[in-house]
Amino acid sequence: MKQILDFIPLIIFFALYKMYDIYTATGALIVASAIQIILTYFIYKKVEKMQVVTFLMVAVFGGMTIFLHDDNFIKWKVTIVYSLFAIGLTVSHLMGKSAIKGMLGKEITLPDSVWSKINWAWTCFFTACAILNVYVAFNLPLDVWVNFKVFGLLAATFGFTLLTGGYIYKNLPKEKQQELTDKNSDDN
Repeated sequence: MKQILDFIPLIIFFALYKMYDIYTATGALIVASAIQIILTYFIYKKVEKMQVVTFLMVAVFGGMTIFLHDDNFIKWKVTIVYSLFAIGLTVSHLMGKSAIKGMLGKEITLPDSVWSKINWAWTCFFTACAILNVYVAFNLPLDVWVNFKVFGLLAATFGFTLLTGGYIYKNLPKEKQQELTDKNSDDN
């Protein structure tokens, strides 16, 4: 349910962009993101920091896009959010408290070297997405950027998540791998 809730603002943005324009879509994105945070809080009694940061960026850059009638601001929002994630992962790692391990380490036990590799892999992924967004946003037509933002970055994130899951599974202790394999067999 939470994953579906996370995609609703993006779907609304895409639909309204296709029906109207970038400014209508951006306004709807701001409103839908605010509603998403409110619903998330009422359903789960907490809101992730990442959601708050993303909403603040949407509100600020989306507001500037609408107020100044300049779509460059909403294009920069994507790069800035990905850059903040990359910086956050780097800083947390350098401080000795890997953010990735902090999020997943309660459920999964892995050696610190594996957590470090996962952290750096996601740092590189977010950095690459930020750079790629700048290229697509400022060198290709707006329609291409919107499709890239909605579908390209979403597919890339989903694919990288799957790769990370495979890497985690490969590095789990053998007994935990067997337990997961047995559980999946029982579910089918």
